[in-house]
Amino acid sequence: MRILVLILALLPGLAMADDKRVAFYAPPALVESGLIRHIAPRFSLKTQIKVDLVNDPAQAELLLGPEGRALFSGLGQVWHMELRSETKGAQRFADWLTSQVGARTIQGFAPEGTPIFTEPKVQEAAVARVEMTGDAVAGQGLSWAKCGRCHVTERGKGSFGIGSTPSFFVMRGFDDWQARFTGFYVLKPHAAFTQIAEVTDPFPVDRPSPIAPIELTLDELEAILAYVAILDPADLGKPLQHQ
Repeated sequence: MRILVLILALLPGLAMADDKRVAFYAPPALVESGLIRHIAPRFSLKTQIKVDLVNDPAQAELLLGPEGRALFSGLGQVWHMELRSETKGAQRFADWLTSQVGARTIQGFAPEGTPIFTEPKVQEAAVARVEMTGDAVAGQGLSWAKCGRCHVTERGKGSFGIGSTPSFFVMRGFDDWQARFTGFYVLKPHAAFTQIAEVTDPFPVDRPSPIAPIELTLDELEAILAYVAILDPADLGKPLQHQ
């Protein structure tokens, strides 16, 4: 009973200890640069929270490295912050590092008169431009001849497709239109009646095509893709708004 009372009496002090210190890890390159010696005392002076630098990332409540929120750039890379604990000390340090005061403190570190660290330079994702190498004119004719019995492939053409089947213009408006057209022959129901030379397996002898098969070469498929690429997507209007 006395032991329990003693533990209960110590709990507020233990909580206070967690609130007044934070186990922090920084890679050797940052430690050797002097940055941590620069920022830690300034944070502690402001908050009365002690920064304990640990050597093992597994023991850290807060660490700098390649994962997490981009914090600053310098020494040839972008440094990220990862918060691993919800203790008050760790949260306060994370908030300070991401604040304007913390950013100015980091960027103001200039041991030889020249700042070493700057705002994080996040690389923009490169958008790949897809170039269609097929013959779009040939693709127009192939689309009508091979696909026109089910799909509307061009406006004003004699074939009107099947009412429940989307037109090429509707499908051109899909974000994944290229993937749909490139691999259409594996999507239902096309696989049951489509043959792509040197790509698809022959129909099983006991399960022939249920309708006149569509037979294409890869060059012909490229031509259809080039044709679809120049179509104007159908205007499907704004998304439905739920009240």
